[in-house]
Amino acid sequence: MDQNIIIPIFGMITGIIIPVAVFIWLYYEGKDKRETVLEISKNLDNSDKIEELLKIFEERKKEPIDYRRNGVITIFVGLGLYLFGYLAIGQILKGVGALVCLIGIGTLIAGYLYPNTGKELTDAVDDFEKK
Repeated sequence: MDQNIIIPIFGMITGIIIPVAVFIWLYYEGKDKRETVLEISKNLDNSDKIEELLKIFEERKKEPIDYRRNGVITIFVGLGLYLFGYLAIGQILKGVGALVCLIGIGTLIAGYLYPNTGKELTDAVDDFEKK
C-alpha cells in the first residue's frame, strides 16, 4: 500500500472510532446508575420517593452559567494562543488567539449585561424599581 494514503485512512478511522468509543464509555458509565435506580424503585411503594431518588441521581447543575467566569478563562486562553503564535508558530496562531480572546471579551460583557444568579436578578429588579 502506498504510504501517502495511510495518513488519510487513519484520519478517517479516527473520526469514526472516537465518537463510538465515547458513546460506549458513556453507556457503561451510566449503566450502574440506571441499575441501582431500578433496584431501589422496585422496593419503594411511594412514587414521591422515586421522584426524589431520581433528583438525587440527576447530575445536571441547577446553577446558571456564569458568563463572567467563562469569559475570563476564554480571554486568557486566547492570550496564551496569541503569545504562543507570536513566539513560536506564526501569524495563523496569532490570529486564532486574537479571535478567541475577543470571544472571551464578548462573553465577559454578556455576563455583566445579563445577570444570572437569583441574587443578581433580585438586585437588578430592586434597582429598577427604585428609579
